[in-house]
Amino acid sequence: MTGLRIDHVETSGKFRLDGGEWDVDNNIWIVGDDSEVYVIDAAHDAAPIIEKVAGRRVKGIICTHGHNDHITVAPELSTMLDAPILLHPGDEMLWDETHHGVEHETMRDGQVFHIAGTDMQVLNTPGHSPGSVCLYLPEAGELFSGDTLFRGGPGATGRSYSSFATIIASLQKSVLDLPAETIVRTGHGDHTTVGAEAPHLEEWIKRGY
Repeated sequence: MTGLRIDHVETSGKFRLDGGEWDVDNNIWIVGDDSEVYVIDAAHDAAPIIEKVAGRRVKGIICTHGHNDHITVAPELSTMLDAPILLHPGDEMLWDETHHGVEHETMRDGQVFHIAGTDMQVLNTPGHSPGSVCLYLPEAGELFSGDTLFRGGPGATGRSYSSFATIIASLQKSVLDLPAETIVRTGHGDHTTVGAEAPHLEEWIKRGY
């Protein structure tokens, strides 16, 4: 890693799905160095994201999943920052609900992005949505979990295209066996660590959410 830095932006807006809407605060993560970055999620408002990018080259706008609150301004950012949008194909139907006909690139499980002298790996972690992904930087000990894992449990699975059994399987397979000190930077709320969450898996299964 050569000067890896992680910048954070929080924006507020509406999450809309299944005919309902909810007020949400979203975390946007800007991962890179002093010259180039990836933007992780594109929530609600482009201006503060562009301000935090601060003129650096944007290699891509990575969507952790296709819910509207994580992709709101992806097309606007793509145009203004001259950067591709990346989305796992499992969430095409969600993308189309918000940005029908807007082109983007396909992101695959296991894909690796190179940034700031290190690797960022795509882990497809379905459950919150079929195309949900986490982004893992093993050398840095960082995981960007989207809405797959939060402080206190897995992401919500009560709406369309989601499954509690699937998100639990994803956490078991891809996330909770990562090194305990791995910092988990979430799509909403405070960050946590794998070590703080992993011991509670059986509690989550028992309670059912």
